[in-house]
Amino acid sequence: MTSRTRARRSPRPGLAAAVGGWSARHRKTAVFGWLLFVVLATVLGGMTGSLQTTDQDNGLGQSGRADQMIARAGITSPASESVLIRSGAFTATDPRFRSAVDDAVAAIRATGETSSVRSPYSSGAIAPDRHSALVEITMSGDPDTADQRVAPVLTAVASVQARHPGLTVQEFGDASANKWFNDTFSKDFSRAEWTAVPLALGILLVAFGALVAAVLPVVLALTAFVAATGLVALSSHILHTSDDASSVMLLVGLAVGVDYCLFYLRREREERANGHSAADALRIAAATSGRSVMVSGLTVCVAMAGMFLTGIADFMAMGMATIIVVVTAVLGSVTVLPALLSKLGDRVAKGRLPLLGRRQARGTGGNRVWRAVLGRVLRRPLVAAGLAAGLLLALAVPVLTMHTANLTFAQQLPKGSPLVVAEQDIAAAFPGNPNQATVVVRAADLGSPALASALTAFEHQAVSTGLMRDPITVTKYPAQHLELLYVPLAGSGNDRTSDDALAALRGPVLAHTLNTVPGTQTAVTGDTAESADFNSQMSGSLLPVFAFVMGFAFLLMLLSFRSVVIAATALGLNLLSVAASYGALTLIFQHGVGASLVGSSGVGAIETWVPLFLFVILFGLSMDYHVFVVSRMKEAHDRGLDTRSAVAHGITSTAGTVTSAAVIMIAVFAVFGTLDLQSMKQMGIGLAVAVLIDATVIRAVLLPSVMTLLGDRNWYLPRWLRWLPDLGHEQPSPAPAPTDQPRVTTPSLI
Repeated sequence: MTSRTRARRSPRPGLAAAVGGWSARHRKTAVFGWLLFVVLATVLGGMTGSLQTTDQDNGLGQSGRADQMIARAGITSPASESVLIRSGAFTATDPRFRSAVDDAVAAIRATGETSSVRSPYSSGAIAPDRHSALVEITMSGDPDTADQRVAPVLTAVASVQARHPGLTVQEFGDASANKWFNDTFSKDFSRAEWTAVPLALGILLVAFGALVAAVLPVVLALTAFVAATGLVALSSHILHTSDDASSVMLLVGLAVGVDYCLFYLRREREERANGHSAADALRIAAATSGRSVMVSGLTVCVAMAGMFLTGIADFMAMGMATIIVVVTAVLGSVTVLPALLSKLGDRVAKGRLPLLGRRQARGTGGNRVWRAVLGRVLRRPLVAAGLAAGLLLALAVPVLTMHTANLTFAQQLPKGSPLVVAEQDIAAAFPGNPNQATVVVRAADLGSPALASALTAFEHQAVSTGLMRDPITVTKYPAQHLELLYVPLAGSGNDRTSDDALAALRGPVLAHTLNTVPGTQTAVTGDTAESADFNSQMSGSLLPVFAFVMGFAFLLMLLSFRSVVIAATALGLNLLSVAASYGALTLIFQHGVGASLVGSSGVGAIETWVPLFLFVILFGLSMDYHVFVVSRMKEAHDRGLDTRSAVAHGITSTAGTVTSAAVIMIAVFAVFGTLDLQSMKQMGIGLAVAVLIDATVIRAVLLPSVMTLLGDRNWYLPRWLRWLPDLGHEQPSPAPAPTDQPRVTTPSLI
């Protein structure tokens, strides 16, 4: 068979085209099958419930071993609360002060939710200046569920404050802090849902100028999210899920669900505007945008699979939840969406809005902006590439100072929060450092002279370092052959001083004292220890995760475009985008530059899990735009256009879609930047900034300038790789004229 004969053979439709064609021919089966799938997933997930990750699941390194030693011994510490009663006008000996204390003790006991309420007059918890006193509370029942029972205590304390306006009455403790976190998370999650959905709908109304076309992507994205929620609940019985995973699933699910439908729908509308029949327009959309959606979704899933290499339960939960919601969104986009478009036909443009509908009919505006930018970039591609790359590299410089840590309670909450103020006031009145390490000691004979001597030496050496302080308290559990040493550490808990104190404790202090006793095992846990072990695990995971994500992304791009250069360019541009977003994140949230603009402040650290999460999710999401834009360039090049014209066609023909998709993602991510928890702010703003960079500087300037400079080298594939499968799609439509791009009558958002 000659090459000429092979060239005349029509390529076999790809998977996306085949699925789209089947869906269009079996509309009822596709639509009702999707609805049945959503209902079944939701019902089954609700019936089985979800299993959450536990402290034992997340235990890492030495702190994880210490926590397991305590858990296996059956040792639990009850949830404790502290109520600070303070007056600037009179002291604890004043009858008015004593009256407030007695009132607080009686009101708290009356709730029936405590096992112990200690008055400062019996415990001696009165500050040296005699102006502050502490009522110490021990909650009854399971400490893990104390947050569900602390509300009556909080109400009682608030009533005491109301009856004694001349004093300050504040409460802080384990249960109240956990209650605040859980309530805030639930409130934030609900606010994100109710804010992000109307935002996405409003942006789509501007993009399409028609109600039906705008509603379709939002409805499909929401049903995909609902189905994915049920599937995550089912999968949690194999791999536990977490609250963070739920937030990430909403964030990513809504963004990619709407974007995937947008890609498909905009291409179908574009081809109809170009004169194709409804059936041909749908076939072209399935073969092109449908394929791009599948490749993009696969790339996101591969990137998120890198989370499993961390070995961290919360990361694996986020990875699993994101993979499930992305697969569900892709499934809906390539199955039920073609069926709905086939049924609706041109009625998808029904419900035109007066002004926006006319703007859509004209189809101008935004494209002129893209053409103007692109014209300057293509006239001087070297200058454009140099300026854009220089800007991103400058933005990435702060990443060299990035400090990651498990944020403390005070860092997570907004400044001025009543709980933060209460914690700080208690710490100021009673300066005992709350940052302490717990040393777990296991020995066959806790009463041996050798162990007693080692313990004395331990206390002396710990304090003599200047990094640990008195009082070091000891609690013995002879039946379990364990004793717990509570050691106050210098520093804030996640700063350099705290890290140095922990290193000294785990290193020379224990090595020269308790660890010299034969048969004795020790392990250190606590907030600082857990943060250090988490950081250590993360550092060890970075190289495997980066190599996995980048390797598979390169392979997917290579198979999709059959070009080593395009695959390498995709990796390089994505890495530059991620580095710039890291720099912006560090500048805003660690150093506080511009933090007030996003309702935050510099907290001195980035939440430990945020950078790696941003890397995997951004590497996946940025491929949405890259695959979509470069696919249009390749279509044009395969139809005979030279590289420069193909680049121009690819950028201008996707301008509206990329901009609309980017605005939706930025809006959804920015919603999370308005939430109360610092970690959610960092995640949301980090993603929003990265998408903004990717959709503007990368796609509008760097990508076209670099590809123009490379010329025909863009399509290079070595001979020894030509055995790779060709995942290209059939040619969808006649080639556009090199000097005049086809007029698209769908608007663009610029």
